[in-house]
Amino acid sequence: MAALTADRNTPKREGDIISMPVAASKKLYAGGLVARNANGYATPGATATGLIGLGRAEAQADNSAGANGDISVDVRKGVFRFANSSGADTLTRADMGADCYIVDDQTVAKTDGTGTRSVAGKVFDVDPDGVWVKFD
Repeated sequence: MAALTADRNTPKREGDIISMPVAASKKLYAGGLVARNANGYATPGATATGLIGLGRAEAQADNSAGANGDISVDVRKGVFRFANSSGADTLTRADMGADCYIVDDQTVAKTDGTGTRSVAGKVFDVDPDGVWVKFD
């Protein structure tokens, strides 16, 4: 495509919400951690490799009986508080700025579980109620 020679009306999106097609046989709950699988479909956070943390589900999306992409879910990017893991996988304020890893659709951990977990996002903060995770 050639360079502009006149003004252009360039479409804009805020970038904080993305509509994602939901993976087959998956149910996402409002407020749950949403990941993208290797095929580009939204799936609930889970202990698995190959997932990419996306953000928080804005509403429940039940594709339990559907095929890939039969329905979509709005996923909001930003900073959200999820449950902290336990034991050696407990995150602390010393982990701020580091990656955290998906345990399930409401819990994140300090480690990749010896290669069994995917990155959720970056630790933004840690407080007594959980871990604030930043999703870009």
